[in-house]
Amino acid sequence: MTVHFVGSGPGAADLLTLRAVNLLRGAPVVLYAGTYLDAEILAHCKGDAELIDTQHLDLDQITAHLVDADRRGLDAVRLCSGDPSLYSALTEQTRRLDAESVAWDVTPGVPAYAAAAATLARN
Repeated sequence: MTVHFVGSGPGAADLLTLRAVNLLRGAPVVLYAGTYLDAEILAHCKGDAELIDTQHLDLDQITAHLVDADRRGLDAVRLCSGDPSLYSALTEQTRRLDAESVAWDVTPGVPAYAAAAATLARN
């Protein structure tokens, strides 16, 4: 099983990549930061997905949910605001998953700065 770190872009459901939408549609477990994401993004999740809002969880608790999903034989999406490589705890989380022998990958998101530039008609 795999933990997919997925960039949610600037928070708009229609600015997700196709890969991100496909991963959300298929994931049985989705962890997301409720303070940063538009509820419309979660509409891409399958109806019976286990949705876990991480806004009140620390890194150990988040990692425990990801490891638990793996141990139950389930793929999980860790939905990150923006792009996972910017302003996220990607390194801290992947090191912990490596220590638990949990497979993971990264799906980049549309960076918020690109969306802002497009909205302002700047390049």
